[in-house]
Amino acid sequence: MPKKRKPSAAKQTGNEPLGYHLFKVAAATVMLLVFVFLAGLAFLLLTPIDEPAVKTTAVPGKPATGIIYEIYPKEKKQRPARSLPADDDSRPPSRPDGQRPRIAIIIDDVGYDREMAQCLLGIDKALTLSVLPHSPFSKEIAAAATGAGMEIMLHLPMEPVEYPHVDPGPGVLLADMSPDMLLRQLEENIADVPSIIGVNNHMGSRLTAESIQLYQIFSVLKKRGLFFVDSRTTEKSLCRPSAGKLRVPFAERDVFLDNSLSTADIARQLDLLVVIAGRRGTAIGIGHPHPETCRVLQKHLPALKKQADLVPVSALVGPGDQ
Repeated sequence: MPKKRKPSAAKQTGNEPLGYHLFKVAAATVMLLVFVFLAGLAFLLLTPIDEPAVKTTAVPGKPATGIIYEIYPKEKKQRPARSLPADDDSRPPSRPDGQRPRIAIIIDDVGYDREMAQCLLGIDKALTLSVLPHSPFSKEIAAAATGAGMEIMLHLPMEPVEYPHVDPGPGVLLADMSPDMLLRQLEENIADVPSIIGVNNHMGSRLTAESIQLYQIFSVLKKRGLFFVDSRTTEKSLCRPSAGKLRVPFAERDVFLDNSLSTADIARQLDLLVVIAGRRGTAIGIGHPHPETCRVLQKHLPALKKQADLVPVSALVGPGDQ
């Protein structure tokens, strides 16, 4: 009699031991978990991460960390102030004979650090504070500065060429905004910082090179009686001719004080500011709420004021057609 063949493994259905079924379920579960893990890892690796430009301090009362205060333009390496040739500044002198040089210092990016604001409020009321809109302490600091007799400006976030990798923060004006969107955001920014008398740009290396958007912005500033100070974050800036066309009172930055946070370098930049003011009659410096900047201003402003008058920036703003 022929022997009966055993059923092949492919035909064994429903008769397998319980352990075999449990093994299959466990194996399928493990494979599913591995797939989910790999998919999540791939998503994290392939998704670009844009760090926010402005971060609030994690501990109240402590200095904010991780804030990108500015993207400095690529300018010629500055020589020591005393060695600058007489033709280094192409703009004509504006100081009448016998008048002392005048210097204005703007501190940008105020609104995220109470401690630094308190330091600045105690230095000199001729300093001008430029406050970021929608920052945690914008209204509080603006009110305190106004009460101390200081001038307040809006530090208007504008799109840099590095956007979106670098984000100027809340309230940024972007080059691709429609006119309605841009003007609405501008009005919201102005309303957020009380008592401003002028505006200067935060970043903005792209937007300040776009004349159409500048005309829209300056038309609002003119209507509200606000002046504009160009922080000059790009050599391609069109702020001066745009302000001139709309007759918006205008000035521009001469020196960044603290692109290096070495106290010796900040002191040298103050020295450069004095030299430029001595030659041209006026000069505008821009600093930021760093502890190093605050210490240098506390130490060196008395000597600076022996060589020049420290004035609010509004004193150095001229007609927009100049």
